Amino acid sequence: MSKPMNWMLVCVPVALAMDWLHAPPWIVFLVSAASIVPLASLMERATESLAHVLGPNLGGLLSASLGNAPEMIIAISALLKGLDEIVKASIAGSILGNVLFVLGVSMIAGGTRRDVQKFNREAASLGSGLLFLAVVALLVPAIFFHSSDSPRREISLEIAAILLVVYGLSLVFSLRTHKHLLGERTPEDMGHSGPHWSVKKAIGVLAGVTVAIAIVSEVLTGSVEETAKMLKLSDVFAGVILLATVGNLAQLINAVRFARKNNMDLAIGITVGSSTQIALFVAPVLVFVGLFTNTRLDLVFSEFEVIALAMAALIVRNLTHDGESHWMEGVMLVAVYCIFAIGLFFL
Repeated sequence: MSKPMNWMLVCVPVALAMDWLHAPPWIVFLVSAASIVPLASLMERATESLAHVLGPNLGGLLSASLGNAPEMIIAISALLKGLDEIVKASIAGSILGNVLFVLGVSMIAGGTRRDVQKFNREAASLGSGLLFLAVVALLVPAIFFHSSDSPRREISLEIAAILLVVYGLSLVFSLRTHKHLLGERTPEDMGHSGPHWSVKKAIGVLAGVTVAIAIVSEVLTGSVEETAKMLKLSDVFAGVILLATVGNLAQLINAVRFARKNNMDLAIGITVGSSTQIALFVAPVLVFVGLFTNTRLDLVFSEFEVIALAMAALIVRNLTHDGESHWMEGVMLVAVYCIFAIGLFFL
């Protein structure tokens, strides 16, 4: 309990108590969202400790994967409650939030101390390229839905299968065949400060945090719909902004921390890499989860969401192609995110 953030763990039992006492939904939502922050931080600390043992490359993949675990748990919990539109909106919101808001804030945080920050162009190009491919995959079901009478679940399942294959091949590319092009991380690059936990302790913390996040996510998703109705927000705005922001808190904290240490490779890896994993892995997995749990979920996103995702992918690819960043580029990304948020609010 030496870190101030760990004191926020008290929000976990408070959120459960408020839900049991049927407190106002918006209060339950705020407290349960606050409880996700220290849980995500503990999960990140545990994965960093495992990364120190497993090696930097495999550890980096583990860190990115478990960094998205809160978002996947929240999404599955919402999906089982029949909130499929909010789940799809949270997927789009996680991608937009990571590549626009989180990346933008990290560029500002690191760029205010330096004129220019450099990063690996090949790694950034691969991430933005995969992200654009995923956006194309999300665009096709929307076009197909509006131009055909065929069931949209079939095409969503097929595209989800293709995305999972591409994600698997991207891991082979980055971890084995072309890892020399993407840069070899050292254990120090993982940015962990303080003593590492033992493997037994790290695994135990991961297991406990995963259970806690699953329980809190049940409370969070149970209150988000009522909170959105009370605030007169659409399902799209509730998913893109409210749920996605909660899921992106861990990425925001760590991306800013690495950027301030002038490690933009890891900051971009957390943001663009996380968004790519959400689009290529999390979204397809949720489609198959919906199939096996008889809860409908497809990849047909709204026109606004698809256009926003396509524009975000193009903007990120344009700003990262030179391997350099500065604080003004971060301002541009945050501004675009705010513009999209305003559009979603009045949608």
